[in-house]
Amino acid sequence: MPVLMRRRLFASLAAGLTVSHLAGCGFALRQAPRLRFKSIYLALPANSALGAPLQRALAQNPDLLILSEARDMQSAEVILDILNELREKVVVGRNAAGQVREFQLRLHVSFRLRTPQGRELIAATELLLHRDISFSESVALAKEEEETLLYRDMRADVVQQILRRLAVVPGQ
Repeated sequence: MPVLMRRRLFASLAAGLTVSHLAGCGFALRQAPRLRFKSIYLALPANSALGAPLQRALAQNPDLLILSEARDMQSAEVILDILNELREKVVVGRNAAGQVREFQLRLHVSFRLRTPQGRELIAATELLLHRDISFSESVALAKEEEETLLYRDMRADVVQQILRRLAVVPGQ
């Protein structure tokens, strides 16, 4: 058997074993959590940076109807209130000359889940995330971009945490 044919046979055999092993061990890509309610009203602040990623994440549930018009609030099975969304940038380190060398970026998000009748399914909950970021005047523009990316990452993390909490709420 020529060397090239042996290599191809070995590669296809290795790929087949890998796929069968992954299938046998229960490996599966992460999916959106299954929610036990059929419709949700999102009560978001007007300038919410969390609104779009939260709606996209909820839209991955094909059986879920997402309502955002105030007139539809009473027809929703549950109401998700985003009570507070606050970004902070705090100085945590300075050098001997008093120049800033490190910041801590913080994202506070408060939310609750309730029925249109007012029964709380998830009491007011606050999520706090923080990331440390170094700073240098010589690369200020790059650090500004890094800050934007870190805030986006924190928002995505908050959305996932909210979805995990929504997934454990019992159905109506």
